[in-house]
Amino acid sequence: MAKESMKAREIKRERMAKKYAAKRAQLKAEGDYVGLSRLPRNSNPIRQHNRCKLTGRPKGYMRQFGISRITFREMASSGLIPGVKKASW
Repeated sequence: MAKESMKAREIKRERMAKKYAAKRAQLKAEGDYVGLSRLPRNSNPIRQHNRCKLTGRPKGYMRQFGISRITFREMASSGLIPGVKKASW
């Protein structure tokens, strides 16, 4: 499970990216790269990581389900994800 501080950092990055999205788009359209460089680094949406919604794990993220591969496997084994059968894992 991810540390609470890491989860909080990701939430902070999301909020900051939303806050500066309009200003970032405006500066990009004008071609003002000096103004873009003055914005906070964490306001860039590229700095966000995909994290598992249940555990907060950043690696092995399955975008279609929004969870990590380990969580997916546990949920599939217990029958919580419909249509998934255990083959040979």
